[in-house]
Amino acid sequence: MDETRLVSVGSLKKGDTIIIDGAACKITDTSTSRPGKHGHAKVNLMAVGLLDGKKRQLMMPGHDKVETPIIEKKSAQVLSVSGNTANVMDMITYETFDMDIPEEMKEQVKDGVEILYWALMGVKVMKQVK
Repeated sequence: MDETRLVSVGSLKKGDTIIIDGAACKITDTSTSRPGKHGHAKVNLMAVGLLDGKKRQLMMPGHDKVETPIIEKKSAQVLSVSGNTANVMDMITYETFDMDIPEEMKEQVKDGVEILYWALMGVKVMKQVK
């Protein structure tokens, strides 16, 4: 399955996800400007990285296309916890894999707990405890 798809920059709005500099980002602000009488509209996008939290900016003509990541939201059960890593099992495919535990979720993640995780661009990220 493809991990990205192309969309027109002019159709993006606040809350959409795009790829800037190889990182998946969520758009926080958009603005459009017309530079002159015969110029094409330019779209200025402000975004925050989904995985690293860094702010990024992108300015492109409105008719250009940009990649958007396909985010799969899945459930898994924690099998065991060792340090900052949890061994989890996907609830649908029964695939087991190791996943890093985010700092803010360390107290909540325990053996047998069900979690929600995102699979995007080949990376699996733990997002919440159910």
